Amino acid sequence: MVYPQRRSTGDRRLLLSLLFLAAWETGSGQVHYSVPEEAKHGTFVGRIAQDLGLELAELVPRLFRVTSKGRGDLLEVNLQNGILFVNSRIDREELCGRSAECSIHLEVIVERPLRVFHVEVEVKDINDNPPVFPGIQKNLFIAESRPLDFRFPLEGASDADIGENALLTYRLSSNEYFSLEVPTDGVQVKPLGLVLRKPLDREEAPEIFLVLTATDGGKPELTGTVQLHITVLDANDNAPAFDSTLYAVKLPENVPNGTLVIKLNASDLDEGLNGDIIYSFSNDVSPEVKSKFCIDPVSGEILAIGHIDFEETKTYNIRIEASDRGYLPLTGHCTVLVEVVDANDNAPELTITSLSLPVSEDAQPGTVITLINVSDRDSEAYGQVTCSLTPHVPFKLVSTFKNYYSLVVDSSLDREKVSDYKLVVTARDGGSPSLSTTVSVSVEVADVNDNAPAFAQPEYTVFVKENNPPGCHIFTVSARDSDAQENALVSYSLVERRVGERALSSYVSVHAESGKVYALQPLDHEELELLQFQVSARDAGVPPLGSNVTLQVFVLDENDNAPALLPPGVRDPGGAVGELVSRSVGAGHVVAKVRAVDADSGYNAWLSYELQPAAGGTRSPFRVGLYTGEISTTRALDEADAPRQRLLVLVKDHGEPALVATATVLLSLVDSGQAPKAFSRASAGSSRAEAALVDVNVYLIIAICAVSSLLVLTLLLYTALRCSAPPTEGACGLGKPTLVCSSAVGSWSYSQQRRQRVCSGEGPPKTDLMAFSPSLPQGPNSADNSRMMSLSTKKFCLAKIQTSSSSPVSVSKGRAMAEAA
Repeated sequence: MVYPQRRSTGDRRLLLSLLFLAAWETGSGQVHYSVPEEAKHGTFVGRIAQDLGLELAELVPRLFRVTSKGRGDLLEVNLQNGILFVNSRIDREELCGRSAECSIHLEVIVERPLRVFHVEVEVKDINDNPPVFPGIQKNLFIAESRPLDFRFPLEGASDADIGENALLTYRLSSNEYFSLEVPTDGVQVKPLGLVLRKPLDREEAPEIFLVLTATDGGKPELTGTVQLHITVLDANDNAPAFDSTLYAVKLPENVPNGTLVIKLNASDLDEGLNGDIIYSFSNDVSPEVKSKFCIDPVSGEILAIGHIDFEETKTYNIRIEASDRGYLPLTGHCTVLVEVVDANDNAPELTITSLSLPVSEDAQPGTVITLINVSDRDSEAYGQVTCSLTPHVPFKLVSTFKNYYSLVVDSSLDREKVSDYKLVVTARDGGSPSLSTTVSVSVEVADVNDNAPAFAQPEYTVFVKENNPPGCHIFTVSARDSDAQENALVSYSLVERRVGERALSSYVSVHAESGKVYALQPLDHEELELLQFQVSARDAGVPPLGSNVTLQVFVLDENDNAPALLPPGVRDPGGAVGELVSRSVGAGHVVAKVRAVDADSGYNAWLSYELQPAAGGTRSPFRVGLYTGEISTTRALDEADAPRQRLLVLVKDHGEPALVATATVLLSLVDSGQAPKAFSRASAGSSRAEAALVDVNVYLIIAICAVSSLLVLTLLLYTALRCSAPPTEGACGLGKPTLVCSSAVGSWSYSQQRRQRVCSGEGPPKTDLMAFSPSLPQGPNSADNSRMMSLSTKKFCLAKIQTSSSSPVSVSKGRAMAEAA
């Protein structure tokens, strides 16, 4: 800090002392500097960045800034070197008036992380204000009859400086009539005054001119003068006199207009007009006082007429004159000291100085959100402020420095529960009744990706009819993410895996945005009854979160397969079934049987047999079992029946619409003499069939042993894998052939396609097995019926054995047994 060269050597020494005293201290987190007033622009104040422990390189990135409430831009910081310097003229008297202490309070705020520092810069007073009198001339009217040592009060000078710079001494120009009396025990009790030392003689000296000089205690000294113009008046012996020269009054602030402050009383020993007193303010009373108070000239009552505010002025010094009505009026003087008593009339003030919003929902407890400054213009208990926050919120107020509070996170946040908090900060003073101020702070909680997309249920079951058109929409999956914005943007995809020998994506696809699932090709119930797969839902957060849902797509059967006839044991060259029938058989004798299967399942595979009426309406002596396909006689045959009977058997399923297959059966009626030959041929064929059946049984036992060994080995391997690895997504098993085993007791239908694949989550492949009760009464030939029942039982057992094995060998063996049977 450099002062102009016109300053003396002592000034330079004082300046150096101030420089050495301009150090920083850390009490209560505050840095302290000092600077003289009227310092030039650019004057060094302190290395604020270094003293606050901040690196120069981080001032700009951390948004280093300095604010001062109501102080403008008096001080500034150079962000290049971190030096605090004087930016504009600092006038101590303008800033703090007559206050003994004068400081500029700075708030230094840096971000990332948010911190606030408090810097106090003390403004040192210099002697830059000379003493000033109320006017350049003071007119005094003094009667010549005044006795010696009579005292005439004078208004002293005032100095805007403080301390030694405002310590005034007075000097009166040399004269023979008056001397100057300077008070030593307080100006308010006994002001400056002139004392008459020589009797006045108006005829000798009607006017006297004196000069009163006031000098302050600064270095260099500054002076002020006022000219005293004394007019000597003719006799009015007694001046009015007050009961006291000083009246002290306490007046509450905010009193209504017209409130009585004090009633003065002065007396005059004279009589008549010379003893009639008029009260008035002294000429040197300031306009501010006259705007606040008035005095009744007759009664001497002083009334409040303006707004009395403790925060504006704490005391009023009112000089009162009491003049008589004499020809040459005499005046008495007194001082009324009005002390304003503070009232709790100012509510606290709340200021939000900085906000760090929005706050992340994963913010740790103790994270600073905002800084709050509170103040109250009242004094003592009325100015003591406490702050409180809306209850039951995950935030709290922490007192940091004097009237500063930090709003910090108190507990964990969850945006999915509460995304925005409306906080109310209440500041309340210590008055009775207390005054309060509230301010609303909206705290928005920023989302983090902490919620994975969730489906309404873990598994969905979908039913789709087979033979669907390619690309048809079969289902829509939907997952909900509780997060916001991109963290809640869900995309869908298939969890790819193999379905048999093909990839899952060749069967179905899922739209990434809508979650719609499409079948890419027609589905065939006979090839694939159940398609189980997973759809994954993932959000767009970083890192992304996801979850899966399982879809079980059941392919519903449609009647798209007509009944298929099984090849009979004897077939003529024309493709029809040929049988020899003796004319001697009785009614109800089974002469042939039609065998058929349907690749469909359920009702679509339930077959019924119907004999087509002969041409010409001729009634046939044969009938066919509705569900067995057995052709039997309805009566005894006779010679009138044609030797060759051609029967058309319609095989229908129960689908909608029903599909039909036609079987032709040729029956040759022979006499009973030819029956042994036919029987021998039939016996030979039966022997060959039994031999073939024995061979098949041997092969079947070998296949069962091999499959059982393979099954035990597979179970052991599967158990070992389950203990060491997570479970697989599903299993695909090879389909089983379709067998329909018919007998007199009913029809067993075991329907699956040869190479059908069933894919499910776990468990063995499922089969369709239906049993139907017989539709025909038992014929008279009980031996045949028993033989057919036994054969049907063997067929059913064969079908069960084929069901428990996935080996193509066992399937083919079973089919061979079926044909042999």
